[in-house]
Amino acid sequence: MPLQLVFATNNRHKLEEVAAKIDGNIQLLTLEDIGCTEDIAETGTTFKENASIKSHYVYEKYGLNCFGDDSGLEVEALNGEPGVYSARYAGEHGNHAANIDKLLANLSPVKNRRARFITMISLLWNGKEHFFEGSLEGTIRRERSGSAGFGYDPIFQPDGYDITFAEMSLEEKNKISHRGRAVEKLVAFLKGV
Repeated sequence: MPLQLVFATNNRHKLEEVAAKIDGNIQLLTLEDIGCTEDIAETGTTFKENASIKSHYVYEKYGLNCFGDDSGLEVEALNGEPGVYSARYAGEHGNHAANIDKLLANLSPVKNRRARFITMISLLWNGKEHFFEGSLEGTIRRERSGSAGFGYDPIFQPDGYDITFAEMSLEEKNKISHRGRAVEKLVAFLKGV
């Protein structure tokens, strides 16, 4: 019987990215699968804190092995903004178009377009917490390009590529992405349990 593991998210895009990396020995459950309909408040000031809040919420309420993640974009010239506020940078949570518009406006006079995506995963496995981090360096384009992916993908160009995340297939993005790198570390750990 495969190991069961809850991914503390309702984000369909994140789920697809992670499910593509998890092998058949692990059955990935969503918050919906376990009947968790509450919004888990991300009140932390770091990616690590927010990831930990999510995994602890599920583990303590449902008693299930669980991992939570928090991801975001850090732009060098903006002192790390939008950071932990990436999903609600323009105010409303998950308004990707408005978030991109605000970021491009804030960067319009700036030459330095360096940025990085970061993901932090908190895994609660049999009551013990483990952290896994992934990051990817790149630059912010001056305009959108591509229609795949979500969030800031249409304006993020990874180092070594001449296309944005939004111009890549899920498979291409997963091979190099911040989340993909963190999930690979998570999977490697789970293979040893």
